[in-house]
Amino acid sequence: MVEIARLLEVAIAAGAEILRIYETDFTVAYKADESPVTLADIAAETIIVAALQQMAPDIAVVAEEAAAVGQVPLAAERFFLVDPLDGSKEFITRNGEFTVNIGLIEHGVPVLGVVYAPALGRIWWGRAGEGAFSGRVVDGAIVEQQTICVRGAAPGGIDVVGSRSHGAGDTDAWLQRFQVAKFVPAGSSLKFCLVASGEADLYPRLGRTMEWDTAAGDAILRAAGGRVETLFGEVLCYGKRDQGHDCDFANPHFVAFGDPALA
Repeated sequence: MVEIARLLEVAIAAGAEILRIYETDFTVAYKADESPVTLADIAAETIIVAALQQMAPDIAVVAEEAAAVGQVPLAAERFFLVDPLDGSKEFITRNGEFTVNIGLIEHGVPVLGVVYAPALGRIWWGRAGEGAFSGRVVDGAIVEQQTICVRGAAPGGIDVVGSRSHGAGDTDAWLQRFQVAKFVPAGSSLKFCLVASGEADLYPRLGRTMEWDTAAGDAILRAAGGRVETLFGEVLCYGKRDQGHDCDFANPHFVAFGDPALA
């Protein structure tokens, strides 16, 4: 069994390297899809992939930056999904809302996830059947550990969390079916964590994402009692390849629910 304690250590180590680069005058390059990439993305991915291959050599690793240059392992029923630095725009603008993400997929389902926001000093993790947790990272150690869970939707309206860096698109129109009390902007996979910890009720994403963007946060949210569905009411699945309408590992639009009654 994959040890969560070891994954937490790996995420924290990657986060430390990201913060080291964050404090420098780093440069920004752009990939073929025009998304930004920095030395921090590459350095963090190198740390994470090496550690995963050492601790679980029998489990394939699909990592964002490697996938961007065509380095993707053969299809497997069990594999890691890694986004070493989710929220590159948040990293570049230095607002702190970027995360390290490590998720484990089994038979299309995210069963384990770790999300670490190094600039904020907050970390979340969860495993199917074992619950979800959060804590703070101080000097490389996790303190103030607590169990987290989703909350029931309040009758006075729901709190919606959404992207800080991407346009709303059709999100506002889709949300008209709900009574929205507050909209909370947040970067990266922090949005999943806010719903998982009961700090928000709903996260709709009517825009493009990849599986490594969502796997870790999705696993944590599910472990906390939440649910992630496509707009057609299907549970979001992983390991999507040979999609005629899109590239491998691309997600459809989805909604992350805290209270399943909202679905």
